[in-house]
Amino acid sequence: MSDTTEQPELQEPSLDEQIAAYQREFRDLDPQVEQIVSALGRLNRRMNVAYGRQVATLGISNAEWEVLKTLVLSGTPYRLGPGELAKRLGLTPAAMTHRIDRMAGEGLVTRDRDENNRVRVIVELTDEGRTKWLEAMRMATTFEEDLLQDLSGDERRALGEILIRLLRRVEHEQPDAGGRLTDLG
Repeated sequence: MSDTTEQPELQEPSLDEQIAAYQREFRDLDPQVEQIVSALGRLNRRMNVAYGRQVATLGISNAEWEVLKTLVLSGTPYRLGPGELAKRLGLTPAAMTHRIDRMAGEGLVTRDRDENNRVRVIVELTDEGRTKWLEAMRMATTFEEDLLQDLSGDERRALGEILIRLLRRVEHEQPDAGGRLTDLG
């Protein structure tokens, strides 16, 4: 006989509770640093969930969104080789091939031989893929404006500058930890 009673959902401790527990176990912890880093981590996680839910309503996954975004960022005509896509997304060639296969089947990208080099394959964004990307961008823009609505223009600018400095620090110290932020100028 199985227990059919629902288990209560485990709640994540508040930041204050988390920091207090960490300090109890690790006395050298700087609570101010931990508050910032933990808040950034939680914000990132929750934003990824929100973005994932948005693109799911369009019938695509976060992984597919990343490919669409990478092709758009490459500029017109929105074409890259699978190896370059894999490198930019931090994927293995096999994982990239699987993703491209799925997306080509969904009509989001095409995969054709390069006319100048028949050995080389080119992945290109389709009109359907671009339409999905644009709709995802509209949804994200609304979400992001709502997220930042309580910040003044000066606060947004300051926060942006601070976050870019943090990103640059991580990239300098951990150059292999993502590799996709080098375009921050």
